[in-house]
Amino acid sequence: MEAVTIIGAGGIGCALGYALRSAGWSVTFVDTNARKIEWGRTHGVVVDELSSLPARFERFAEWSPPEAGIAFLCTKCYDNAAVLSALPQGVTLIPVQNGFDAQLEAREHALEGIAAFVSECPADRPHPRITRLGKLYFGPRLEARSLAPTISKLVDAFRDGRLFGLEVVSRIEPYKYTKLLYNAAISPIAAAAGIDNAKLLSVPLARRLFFALMQENYSILSNAGIELGTVGPFSPRTVAGILKRRWLARLFAWAFEPSLRGTYCSMAPDLPKGRTEIDYYNQRLIDLAGCTPCPLNRAAVALIKRMESERIIPQRGMLDELARAA
Repeated sequence: MEAVTIIGAGGIGCALGYALRSAGWSVTFVDTNARKIEWGRTHGVVVDELSSLPARFERFAEWSPPEAGIAFLCTKCYDNAAVLSALPQGVTLIPVQNGFDAQLEAREHALEGIAAFVSECPADRPHPRITRLGKLYFGPRLEARSLAPTISKLVDAFRDGRLFGLEVVSRIEPYKYTKLLYNAAISPIAAAAGIDNAKLLSVPLARRLFFALMQENYSILSNAGIELGTVGPFSPRTVAGILKRRWLARLFAWAFEPSLRGTYCSMAPDLPKGRTEIDYYNQRLIDLAGCTPCPLNRAAVALIKRMESERIIPQRGMLDELARAA
């Protein structure tokens, strides 16, 4: 039986682990939340209304990492340092994260994934629901023929699991940067205002800021010469073309808004705790910008940092503040 460790029993981690467990793999979930671990030990891992599956659950503080094998890193980027310090170099580490972490990149892991589906998990139970269908993009970060057996095993297991779509790509970076383009527009606005993702498209000021931030993000990445992959139905170039035509952008917003109701960005639950991934999202774009103007990203980082430090409650008024600052 193949074995795998899932570090971070959140929405994405549980979805990946459930798919592998249903394909017959031995799965160990590692998390810092003691109540989530106890619930998992009693009830197993569950996704949506599917049957629960037994798995091993361990608290991070008591975990003895394996010397080898496969480990999926599904934590928030700000938790990477603690994980990397505990993980032996012999482990095949496969991050599935949205942000860009310089410390993680320095480890030179060879494989990576990026999830285009949305899976939301309660704080104290490994029982997520998939709130938006999509693919897992999976492929190499570094070129190495030795990766082929590992990729083949995982692809077969994920496809057997049938929980989400899977697309194997030749290079993961273009898809990760495209996801950054979207996440760095969605997260600061939705989190600061305390709104779900649908209201990014239905509240006029939120929609205007969201579209403007998307355009700014595309300009930064394009001017930096970064290749972008297609995540979702449209390529980034097509999305940028749609955003230039306001009437067309509003039409697409009207069409997509119902499918986003009740879904939230991953930054939303973090902001009240005083710690977010803003440095791994928007600050990454600022660092890439060079001579490309990025007033909205700078304003977003400044606003989120202030809300973190002052423990400001998310509220619609933050949209006005962001608009004035930009």
